[in-house]
Amino acid sequence: MSWDEVVERVLPCVVRIETPAGHGTGFLCFYNENRAFCGVATAHHVVAHADQWQQPIRINHYHSNTTVFLKESDRVIWADSMKDSAVIIISTGQLNFPEAPIQLLPSDRRLPIGREVGWLGYPAIAPYTMCFFSGNVSAFQEWRNAYLIDGVAINGVSGGPVIYSDPNDGVQIVGSITAYQANRATGEVLPGLSIAQDVSHFQAMATTVRSIDEANRQKEALKAEQQPNPQQPPQLQPADAAPTQPAPVEPPSGPPPINKSEP
Repeated sequence: MSWDEVVERVLPCVVRIETPAGHGTGFLCFYNENRAFCGVATAHHVVAHADQWQQPIRINHYHSNTTVFLKESDRVIWADSMKDSAVIIISTGQLNFPEAPIQLLPSDRRLPIGREVGWLGYPAIAPYTMCFFSGNVSAFQEWRNAYLIDGVAINGVSGGPVIYSDPNDGVQIVGSITAYQANRATGEVLPGLSIAQDVSHFQAMATTVRSIDEANRQKEALKAEQQPNPQQPPQLQPADAAPTQPAPVEPPSGPPPINKSEP
């Protein structure tokens, strides 16, 4: 699959995230079972200040020309600052997302060095224009579960999905852009490497949601078992049956009373 075909498939899942401090990029990463809410993945530093100070967040889905303005009470943010990853939980129906998100790379897999990847985002030099970038995986750093990629990442692209396509696996999201580390070894600003956090945090949050869904299913099943069956009417006594007689009352046990005569 060519890159233009990959972008066409991923684009409906990508959003621009605005906060009072700036903007970044994000993408749809999961729905819960009954689709009451969904998760929007991004880099933690994109929303960290707004989350800490309970400030509003605006999510723009330019593909469908829909926008949602979220006060602190309108969303939940599950963040991992060590991985610079965050998931914004919002109710569905506010943004016209596709029926299914792009699959995340399984947590037990990792892209090999040399694999070509691409990423999408809204760079600060063109803040309202979706841009595509590409490069090759240079390394994977175990200590922070992140890829080093030979390619440019500009402010505003943080949180954007890092994608790859394979004939067998199809299109998958392997990470999110979190930083660009320039080469300053000589004192000059020279080309460096982009840093892309893997999807482990997003996978963990999706697993948590599935666990909650399962717990709710078990709770509803248990509640249904404990309720009387409305299809089963109470058993009635036949009309020709003899009336039920009350059980005879036994006299109290003990010695008979003693009558005392008058002197």
